[in-house]
Amino acid sequence: MRFLSWLLTNAVALATAAWLVDGVRFTGPSSGTAELEHKWPTLLVVALILGVVTSFVKPVLTVLSIPFIVVTLGLFLLVINAAMLALTGWLAEQLDLGFRVDGFWAAVLGAVVITVMTWIVDRLIGDDRR
Repeated sequence: MRFLSWLLTNAVALATAAWLVDGVRFTGPSSGTAELEHKWPTLLVVALILGVVTSFVKPVLTVLSIPFIVVTLGLFLLVINAAMLALTGWLAEQLDLGFRVDGFWAAVLGAVVITVMTWIVDRLIGDDRR
């Protein structure tokens, strides 16, 4: 159950980022039931990729970046989150999943949206990690 809520939280956050940020997008149909049929499996796979990248790569990058994080009073964490989203977009492109992140600023804005949405969804469904 915990895995499912984690995956759905990531999927909702990714879908919101793709909807709000120009440059974070899923390819394919753009309206109607065809859009849902085409994009929901891709959304779940990309959410899984983002979760795996965030779980394994982000801690290593964070530890290696401690001096930058301290000097920037934590703002460098936005760059790390943007890098995780960009890496997810690159992996999705390599796997031909139809998910793209175009550029650094799209990745930064997308990372901010994903962070905020993850926080909101965790508060709404209740975070069972406590």
